[in-house]
Amino acid sequence: MYKKFGKRLLDIVISLIALPFVGLVILIFAPIIYLTDKGPVFYNAPRRGMNGKNFKMFKLRSMKVNSPVLKNADGSTYSGDDDPRVTKIGRIMRKLSIDELPQILNVLIGDMSFVGPRPNLATGNYAEFDEVRKKRLTVRPGITGYSQAYFRNSITQDEKFANDCYYVDHLSFIFDVKILIQTVLSVVGSKNINYKESNQKKDVAQ
Repeated sequence: MYKKFGKRLLDIVISLIALPFVGLVILIFAPIIYLTDKGPVFYNAPRRGMNGKNFKMFKLRSMKVNSPVLKNADGSTYSGDDDPRVTKIGRIMRKLSIDELPQILNVLIGDMSFVGPRPNLATGNYAEFDEVRKKRLTVRPGITGYSQAYFRNSITQDEKFANDCYYVDHLSFIFDVKILIQTVLSVVGSKNINYKESNQKKDVAQ
């Protein structure tokens, strides 16, 4: 019942409540983003959504205009303390995950959920994806997820995919609440912002 109806209902209610706060944050950061590195305030990233459907994910721009795409050896997007593409205000926004807040709009329109596997770039042929990559797309992608809450960027892409499948298998209201609480703790504590070392899976669903 929660997976089919309750989760979506909560997404709509919470996103409507959060919209005024998100709007205020955007009003504060939009001029700073523009004055720091003149260019668009938003970055509309093409992402792969539920059941392989592509959508545009809204973010506050944290990188310099026309920055190249950099990837790690495992195919994940590069994110490091020394990333020259990130602006000064962008580093602050990333540390506090402020750049992700516009995704509340994605949640409201149904492209995303508050909790779910983080959406990847809309590349490759969905029909050719392996079982792991397809399984993680059987639920809506999230603003935060199991891997993001407990490990953020400190684990490999394959480990994130495995954790995403674990989340799909154990999806529940309680699990979502735990992930949301841990996300807040991780952001406040600035833990595992960038890749450092592999971690073991934490069983928190039960």
